[in-house]
Amino acid sequence: MTDVILETHNLTKAFKGFTAVNNVNLRVTRGHIHALIGPNGAGKTTCFNLLTKFLTPSSGDILFNGKNITACQPAEIARQGVIRSFQISAVFPHLTVLENVRVGLQRKLGTSFYFWQSAETLNQLNERAMGLLEEVDLTSFAHTLTLDLPYGRKRALEIATTLAMDPELMLLDEPTQGMGHEDVHRVTELIRKVSVGRTILMVEHNMSVIAGICDKISVLQRGAVLAEGSYQEVSRNPQVMEAYMGTSATALEGAHA
Repeated sequence: MTDVILETHNLTKAFKGFTAVNNVNLRVTRGHIHALIGPNGAGKTTCFNLLTKFLTPSSGDILFNGKNITACQPAEIARQGVIRSFQISAVFPHLTVLENVRVGLQRKLGTSFYFWQSAETLNQLNERAMGLLEEVDLTSFAHTLTLDLPYGRKRALEIATTLAMDPELMLLDEPTQGMGHEDVHRVTELIRKVSVGRTILMVEHNMSVIAGICDKISVLQRGAVLAEGSYQEVSRNPQVMEAYMGTSATALEGAHA
């Protein structure tokens, strides 16, 4: 039997008559990278907001490790191990890279707002913080002000800060958005690297990224699941070709080229 870490049952969100998410049934397998894709307005971000309880579902259920978390508050969901990158990775531009990761580690210890603690007390977190920076290839930037980091490296820092919360399930929202080719490749390889022993659910528009690292893809259209499967399966689905890329198979295949 497949080990499902996250699943939704008929998850629905309506806003004054407009249904943004419509009876979505997701099954995310433990240890997999699962992508949520679809055209603009398909409901991907709304779905993420429901999973992390930034929005309350109109109906339906969310289960994490078999436990119904639909009524849980965002902080409670995070404590259970469901971490969305931007929730705790609002990087502080005037802190160093190391200090940003250390803040993430403080949150897990429950000391995030102990700003009066001495530097010596916080230094006990340095070893773990440096380990996380090594995991995302940022050790050489440890003492760089975050303000001075290149954009792609800032996204790597966000992932490191997310890892500081020791997530069981990472939700990554458009991790390569706005990047040049070199940064896209670096962050894609980083996601592949940090996925070992973890589960990742991601929203991503770059089909090359999707094709290269994702085990399963769920395609949303008008708030509902249109298709699911591997990249090879969904890229050959005529409904997906029409909904996601416009008209033809060559468009979707071209996005991967």
